[in-house]
Amino acid sequence: MTDDQIISLVDRAIDGFQGELNDLESAIGMLMIGRHYGWRVILLIHSPATVRKYTKLLGLKNLREALPEVGVLAHRSNAWRLLDDSRNFWKVVRGQIAGVRSAKAETPPR
Repeated sequence: MTDDQIISLVDRAIDGFQGELNDLESAIGMLMIGRHYGWRVILLIHSPATVRKYTKLLGLKNLREALPEVGVLAHRSNAWRLLDDSRNFWKVVRGQIAGVRSAKAETPPR
């Protein structure tokens, strides 16, 4: 999605929202962070239930329609760096491999 499309999506979500504003705020934050980190990192830092909840609040079918798969800042995500093999990605998301999920971002060592 382009920046203008993201803003339109957020505006629509805000205009039609009923519920707890902190949920909407978190959903918008997930979307904005995802623009830079990508949907794969978002799935590594949030539970599947949280992602479903926030995606629904934003009026999206799934994050893939709005976010890049791997964003330009994905390398800063500890979870992304800990993911040793892309074949294990979905196992980590489903909770079958422990110790990878992390919401921490750092500047990687050079």
